[in-house]
Amino acid sequence: MSWRSSFRCSKFRHVFGKPSTRDHSYDGVPITRSVHDNHYCSVNPCFIAVVTECAGGGSFLVLPIHHTGRVDPQHPRVCGHSGRVLDVKWNPFDDHCIASCSEDCTVKIWDIPVCGVQQNLTKARKTLIGHSRRVGLIEWHPTAENLLLSSAYDYKVLLWDVSQAGSVLRHPVRVVLMPVYHRYPSDMLLLSVSFNSDGSRLAVTSKDRRVRVLDPRTGKILQVSSSKSHRANKVLYIGSLKMLLSTGSSPWNHRQIVLWDPDDLSEPLYEEDLDGSAGVLFPFYDPDTNMLYLAGKGDGNIRYYELSTEKPYINFLTEYRSLLPQKGIARPGRERLARYRFTLSFQSGVFQEDLYPMTAGNQAAMTAQEWLSGINRGPVLMSMKPGTRVANPYPETPAEKGLPIISLEAFLEEQLAYQDAKYLREVSDLSGWQPDETQIPLWTYCCTPHCCEPAERPPPTTESELLQAFYRQQDEIRGLREQLNQKDARITQLELEIKNTRNNMRATF
Repeated sequence: MSWRSSFRCSKFRHVFGKPSTRDHSYDGVPITRSVHDNHYCSVNPCFIAVVTECAGGGSFLVLPIHHTGRVDPQHPRVCGHSGRVLDVKWNPFDDHCIASCSEDCTVKIWDIPVCGVQQNLTKARKTLIGHSRRVGLIEWHPTAENLLLSSAYDYKVLLWDVSQAGSVLRHPVRVVLMPVYHRYPSDMLLLSVSFNSDGSRLAVTSKDRRVRVLDPRTGKILQVSSSKSHRANKVLYIGSLKMLLSTGSSPWNHRQIVLWDPDDLSEPLYEEDLDGSAGVLFPFYDPDTNMLYLAGKGDGNIRYYELSTEKPYINFLTEYRSLLPQKGIARPGRERLARYRFTLSFQSGVFQEDLYPMTAGNQAAMTAQEWLSGINRGPVLMSMKPGTRVANPYPETPAEKGLPIISLEAFLEEQLAYQDAKYLREVSDLSGWQPDETQIPLWTYCCTPHCCEPAERPPPTTESELLQAFYRQQDEIRGLREQLNQKDARITQLELEIKNTRNNMRATF
């Protein structure tokens, strides 16, 4: 073994994990008892989704991030699948859109209301029907809008454009892998998938426990690893360092982490045996800090590493230990927003660029059609510093017309007033619309069922009253939006009534 210095310059040597208190955690969630090797949860800056146990179908729970504490056992769920839900993934460019796959052989795209799921959600926006057996994996494209990859136990890997018209899609835009002459080799059944930073390459692990690098547009296999010294289970692209990382086991059944050169999988760059446990190791990588997190299903610890381009490439930092075993793991995207606001509040506005570098934003770099035509683009980066304006490197992209600059303040404004960002695009031009100043304020309501005059009430003083007022406002907005969507039919109906009235008057005189 080569000598390794114990002294190394790092700004993450003292990183540590701390469990949340009961008031700031989610208690009472009926987590699924499925043995499928998946995360079973997904999180974004607005919501957390957890696959739950249920009888007679499949469902998952969607909770707002701030909805901590004990969860009501009868809390509404997303329950449109007829089989167990096996994977859920949030759309990286729409915090209110989530995809789910199930044992019922379908993939569904759901729209989550701004105020969360207030009643059982059974109708999906899109249903993707292209697999003949259970769908075990789904993954959104990292830079192209509306592209979703699905892998199933029918040995097919399909790429869907969910922006296509129709509520049911039966034909994918690309078939990445599929059986040839009805043969089902083990290398076609995928255990894990990972796109590189611009989505031009796809790394997969298969049932034969090898790592492969594919061209996702054509399905052509570019590199294949050897399974003699490492049996891979999960794979992850380390885009900023141009490496691949896989977790699995050695010939002696020791859990391993292995680093690869994605252009040459003949020999690994680095191997390390961890322990003799049997649980699957899930890797999570933070490209902004080059930190790697390893969490095993059934384990009570999470290991932290720092990756670099210099040997030995990977350096152990520390680990978080808990007495409770882990069932599912998820890493939030753009999670540094909350942490950054916390830091500023205690450091008098001092901005630390080394801790908060440019990060991938919530805007797509291109459309699905542009990527399918052969264009490759990296993610659109956003600044974490308030007031900093960052020029969009792809201003000509149709998906980003009208959004030439991305900043932290713009992102926060979009999240706090999402109905303006999401729904005003769907209605007609409202430039001439003027607000009705006689409209009932948020804090007034009718006390009796037959009351015609609104009764005034003081503003909400507690969080519960504020939430109730917020939900009432969302119901009003939803009703007004439905009326606005039906305006054309209502106008046609009124014109027909006027015409009939005139004809009757002429017949009378």
